[in-house]
Amino acid sequence: MSVIEKLGLAVLHKCDPERAHGLSLTALQTGLMPLPGVYGSPRLATRLAGLDLPNPLGLAAGYDKNAVALAPLARVGFGFVEVGAATPRPQPGNPRPRLFRLTEDAAVINRFGFNNDGMQAIATRLAARAPGPIVGLNLGANKDSSDRAADFVRVLEHCGPHVDFATVNVSSPNTEKLRDLQGKAALSALLAGVMQTRAALARPIPIFLKIAPDLNADELAEIAEVAISSGLDAVIATNTTLSRDGLRSAHKSETGGLSGAPLFEKSTRVLAQLSKLTEGKLPLIGVGGVGSAEQAYAKIRAGASAVQLYSAMVYQGLSLVPRIVHGLEDLLARDGFNTVADAVGTGREDWL
Repeated sequence: MSVIEKLGLAVLHKCDPERAHGLSLTALQTGLMPLPGVYGSPRLATRLAGLDLPNPLGLAAGYDKNAVALAPLARVGFGFVEVGAATPRPQPGNPRPRLFRLTEDAAVINRFGFNNDGMQAIATRLAARAPGPIVGLNLGANKDSSDRAADFVRVLEHCGPHVDFATVNVSSPNTEKLRDLQGKAALSALLAGVMQTRAALARPIPIFLKIAPDLNADELAEIAEVAISSGLDAVIATNTTLSRDGLRSAHKSETGGLSGAPLFEKSTRVLAQLSKLTEGKLPLIGVGGVGSAEQAYAKIRAGASAVQLYSAMVYQGLSLVPRIVHGLEDLLARDGFNTVADAVGTGREDWL
């Protein structure tokens, strides 16, 4: 990490977390930050649900909620970027404060509640983006919607033509009863509508499903069954957790979803379980607590074809991205893997 980046992080950490979030996006948009660009190699290149990625490290949804920094994010070094979540209508989200740093735990708690500019504004920005890295959109539902399943369909209809993949997000803990849609019957019905809408797009795109880390074994088995039978293209494991086990920070009792370092083990175990349940029939994306090349590699060996991160950048800055990408290449080479795909699932049993 450069001196400039260290100073920048120190300044941001003196600000309210949500204001710091906004300032970091503004800094990206100025074009003044030196960004390395995307790094790829034959060893890092991977194919995910028909998408060719230069490297397997992606940005998780939630950082660029409104797709306002697509151009600079394309130069940070990610192999793919996910923006959103987007809902049909703009909504302010939950009352502030709603974002908390847990510095002693290298973690974050948020209860944003799908605050975003709405699908029309986001679609306009997505349509105007320059060609570049793979970009996906996290689909959400309005808090006051009378038919949340229909909301996912509406956002996909409107924004689908402008993205490379879309993620059905039924696992955020910050919209009341949203996680109820992870139940077998509700999820099957929701995905049937989404897949029908995908088929009607002029350019059908891969559809992913993002699940919670707080599922029990039976619930996870049901999701695996529905994911395969519905024709989903991948599952993202996992979203934030409601657990507060082992936390030390002053804000540990705040309500909302916990992300960052404490989520790594829990999310990786869910990932490995899902890998075993799906038996290689469905690509998986590992997210939760990734803050180093070693942790990204562990996700891959637990069963992930690609990995996402977000919260670790709060503490380690954007330079974390190229550090992980280059470190991951070194780890693959060390263990004799010629490609990312060769390493997927080779350490799954360690997490079961």
